[in-house]
Amino acid sequence: MGEPLYIEIGCEEIPAGYIAPALESMSRQMTRFLDENRVGRGGPHVTGTPRRLILSIPDVSTQQEACTTEIIGPPKQAAFDATGKPTRAAEGFARGQGVTIENIRIKETPRGEYLYILREESGSATRALLEKMLPDFIAHIPFPKSMRWAGLSVTFARPVRWIVALLGGETLDFEYGDIRSGDKAMGHRFMSPEWLTVTDYDSHTRNLAKHYVIAEIAERKQLISEKIREAAVGVGGGILEDEELLDEVTQIVEYPEPIVGEFEEKYLELPPELLITVIKKHQRYFAVTDTDGKLLRYFVTVANTIPRDPRLVAAGNGRVVRARLEDARFYYREDQKVRLDDRVEQLKGVVFHSKMGTSWEKKERFTALARWLGERIAPDRLETLLRAAHLCKADLVTGMVGEFPELQGVMGRAYARLQGEPEAVAAAIFEHYLPNRAGGPIPEGMEGALLSVADKMDTIAACFGVGLNPSGTADPFALRRQTLGILRIILEKSFRLSICELIDKALPLLADKLTVLPETVRQDVLEFFRGRLLHYLVSQEGYGADLVEAALAVGIDDPVDAVARTKALVAFKARPDFESLAAAFKRVANIIKEPETLPVEPELLQTAPEQALFGALSDTEGIVNEALARSDYDAALEAMSRLRGFVDAFFDSVLVMDKDERVRRNRLALLTRIRDLFSGVADFRKIQTA
Repeated sequence: MGEPLYIEIGCEEIPAGYIAPALESMSRQMTRFLDENRVGRGGPHVTGTPRRLILSIPDVSTQQEACTTEIIGPPKQAAFDATGKPTRAAEGFARGQGVTIENIRIKETPRGEYLYILREESGSATRALLEKMLPDFIAHIPFPKSMRWAGLSVTFARPVRWIVALLGGETLDFEYGDIRSGDKAMGHRFMSPEWLTVTDYDSHTRNLAKHYVIAEIAERKQLISEKIREAAVGVGGGILEDEELLDEVTQIVEYPEPIVGEFEEKYLELPPELLITVIKKHQRYFAVTDTDGKLLRYFVTVANTIPRDPRLVAAGNGRVVRARLEDARFYYREDQKVRLDDRVEQLKGVVFHSKMGTSWEKKERFTALARWLGERIAPDRLETLLRAAHLCKADLVTGMVGEFPELQGVMGRAYARLQGEPEAVAAAIFEHYLPNRAGGPIPEGMEGALLSVADKMDTIAACFGVGLNPSGTADPFALRRQTLGILRIILEKSFRLSICELIDKALPLLADKLTVLPETVRQDVLEFFRGRLLHYLVSQEGYGADLVEAALAVGIDDPVDAVARTKALVAFKARPDFESLAAAFKRVANIIKEPETLPVEPELLQTAPEQALFGALSDTEGIVNEALARSDYDAALEAMSRLRGFVDAFFDSVLVMDKDERVRRNRLALLTRIRDLFSGVADFRKIQTA
């Protein structure tokens, strides 16, 4: 049995979006460190508040495991002369390892006999390892922005005020900046600003709760959810569900206390999306609705303290909201004095990007792409699609979007409805921005879906075309999200669409902007799509990376087809005989080096196994090709699996590399045809087998 490890880093208030990635990094760092240093451990648990990041492991070994390391030296042939006397190579190896010649051993390896020694390493105390490592551990917790304070050289998201570090209840001794680790943590900043002695995770979190700190994120989130619902019921309504806002608010308070505020009825004339944006985005308040989902004039805010006079706080919150709503109401009325049609021309004065032209030029480009898509996929919707394409960026020059940029598309839809545009046009104006976040909904309407693909494809091709490719974590134009958005629309709408053709249609529209050769752009964009599809299938769908790699190696030009291949391969792996089937397929693929397919001459097939394989292959090819033509990859793989016995018998009995060149080439041609048959579904060389 080991001892519990507890780490708590206390600091000034950390921005909400910083907390989850920091905790994930803490868990990952500590796990890697303990594993790499041979320290036995239990599973880590992380949690936190705006003022503290916590890592706890219930069981950590107090001693590093001892280990024996094998160190290979020079080959025996170079280490001893003809008389068996050690050479300089042997003596140098012994001296370098701090041993005598007598300690050196000889072992047989695939490359021949080599000298080696076994080095025994005793385990160090875990306490000493952690004390040396923890300052670097803290320094490597990542934040979007870090800061220095008090003239120190260390950085953190916000100034560090305390560090608790305990192993088995005993303090781990180290410093970070001007803070020495200890066993004291602070209670709530305002309601209980006193030092609390920490002994272990369980007792400390219970003690924190008594001092107005709910340390567990899940517990705090549940408490907020319950309290805001109760508050909404108190004014005859319910909370507008918003998981994203709930997660954010959970990370900005240590002890949640709901407060109900209100605004005047007159503001309810504004579009609901506008009201919600002002209440949520600018104030982090929860909107309140009636039983039919209609917005009421109330909102619920979550304070970090229990106020002495809730009515005073509510009144202050109300004044702030009313000021923002009054601005919105003013712009809403003013914007309606100019029709969207008349605003489109103003896009000529709006620079989308210095290298990519104006928003007007962008609109013209993606409108041409949308026309091409509409003619192929939904010719009966073409007129509506083109009308939506013409108007979809007009709200960028409205006063409302100028004041509230996050409302682009939302206000375009609202103004289109007010000005009598067809509902399909209004909906497409809003939906062409979707999906606008990871995991967000895709457009419901056909017009919105096609317009979204066209707009996003123009942005992707333009950025790659002027050398603004994403690199590392830097992706200022959100090209990863936009590429995944296109893929999700294609897959979820089952569009049979060629990515290559889409790129080829986009690039000529950018001819006067490109600074990179079109063929290079085409290759880079296609590879970028492949990478995003692979990432999506592995991280979102949970498929094995090797299976996805194998399926996508055939191509990703038709994403619907590529995913069908992947799913079939995943199902195929569930077969009990998959390992032997894959091994047989890989053996064929690995032996063929030539890319071209040569004709098989039946008269040169000398043995019964190769003749049987040729006959089975001839029968199977027709079945497989027919299945591939209708994208029935399950049937294709099932038919291909019947070749396994013939392939095994061939390799067991037939020498492929026969001395007779014609026989040899004929046998290779037979295997090449099998390889080509397999390659219609996957590159089996990429599949990991035991």
